[in-house]
Amino acid sequence: MTDIKKETTTVAAELFESCSLKAGDIVIVGCSSSEVTGGVIGKNSSPETGRIIFDALNSFFSAHGIFVAAQCCEHLNRAVILETAAAKERGYEQVNVVPFPKAGGSFATAAYNAFKAPFAAESIRADAGIDIGGTLIGMHLKPVAVPVRISQKTIGAAGVICARTRPKLIGGERAHYDDELMK
Repeated sequence: MTDIKKETTTVAAELFESCSLKAGDIVIVGCSSSEVTGGVIGKNSSPETGRIIFDALNSFFSAHGIFVAAQCCEHLNRAVILETAAAKERGYEQVNVVPFPKAGGSFATAAYNAFKAPFAAESIRADAGIDIGGTLIGMHLKPVAVPVRISQKTIGAAGVICARTRPKLIGGERAHYDDELMK
């Protein structure tokens, strides 16, 4: 479990260093604890693994004022658990669901139990994301997602893919763009 915590922190740090994340931003995280422990997504949920990964990510990102949002599994239609403060700031609509390991997933359950004021939303538009184990977080990213290449390719046995978002480019070939928004 020490390796999982270290690998998770490395992923968080590399995503943070590769993006222009700032205080108040949201990072959506989908995590299959089953895949992390070498099983098949949805079949071997591990509450301990979910908690360790959530704690590592939340500790890292909250130190920078960034919110972590936890994507639930497909049994809850990939609903999202986040802090009420982040949800209210963006006007997200609340839904009534409480995740647990076999319906929502161990990672989302850990988030729900750790947040001061957990809030369930049907969908969000996050600024960046981490997909651990093929959980398909794309539906919760802002419209223009850009892959972020990191050196830490796995957490445990699960593959990791990261993304950031950027504003849409409009105006065509004569348009000029703000390079700072491209990072």
